Amino acid sequence: MENRTTYLSVGLFLFLGILALLYITLTLGDSELVDDEHYQLTARFVSASGLRRGAFIEVGGVVIGKVGSIALDTETYEAEVTLHLEKAVRLQEDAIASIRTAGIIGDKFVKISPGGSETYLEHGDEIIETESSINLEELISKYIFESK
Repeated sequence: MENRTTYLSVGLFLFLGILALLYITLTLGDSELVDDEHYQLTARFVSASGLRRGAFIEVGGVVIGKVGSIALDTETYEAEVTLHLEKAVRLQEDAIASIRTAGIIGDKFVKISPGGSETYLEHGDEIIETESSINLEELISKYIFESK
């Protein structure tokens, strides 16, 4: 009987430890298994060069979300970017999503310029108007080779 009680208490302790470890992992990993505070939009860019998963999204200099995923659409060969935005922020259907650089050589992020429409985007909708990031190397080489 004493042996069975010991096994039961060790098993219970181990189970609680695994639950605590799982909770800490999900919390620190910023997991979104159950996320009621954000909604999802997509945007297509000709080039999403330098943009990374987890990059911030801002409107008017205020962070309102982050990039969820970046994938290639094999039919159009465009980058399809999933945006996770705070539910409190409603974007008009004519909003413009641009990939920008934070600082001179900083990380890439998505800047959203609000539109003037009275129709708002809902969960799962797509931002139609987009601007890809400026490739500094292409810009410099174009300037160098066209000036001769």
